[in-house]
This record gives sequence, C-alpha cells and structure tokens, in this order.
Amino acid sequence: MTTPSVVPPVLYVAIRTRNEGTEMAAEIRELRDGRQALLTYSSLDRLLDLAGPNQAWIVMRTDELDTLKKEQPFDVVIFDLEVPEMYRADGAIA
Repeated sequence: MTTPSVVPPVLYVAIRTRNEGTEMAAEIRELRDGRQALLTYSSLDRLLDLAGPNQAWIVMRTDELDTLKKEQPFDVVIFDLEVPEMYRADGAIA
C-alpha cells in the first residue's frame, strides 16, 4: 500500500520582482525535458534554506494555482527544490 501524497493548503511561491518591486512574477523554470515548472515550497523555512535567504516569495492557497497558471502558464509544480548555489545571486534565485 502506498501513502497518498499530501498537498498543503498553502504554498510559498518563489517570485521575482521587477521595476523596483512594483511588479512580480512567479519563478517558473524550464526543465531539461522542456516542461515549465513552478517553484513552490511547503514552508517559509524550506524556501529560505533551499532557494536563498533573500528569495522573494508570496503565500498562495493551493486552490489558487489554476488562476496563476492562466496568468503564467506552467506544466508542473515542483515542491521544495534545492536551487544550487550556481543558480543563485545575492541570496536568491538568479
């Protein structure tokens, strides 16, 4: 018997800001197979540890992901990805 996956009711979504912080966009990265992945984290501690201490973020209810997907298309949601240091700058995803 396999244990079903549990998706939390809220996710911490890594974002990037533009225009001096007046605009923001979710971090969506292309995977090796060409799919677009939304980077999410199950807790704020995990986001800061795995994406960088200066990573910008928002809290989003899981049931709002469809709305985000319409604004910023993505194929998969990635949970708790450790972003390697070579893909970070100034303590955040580069």
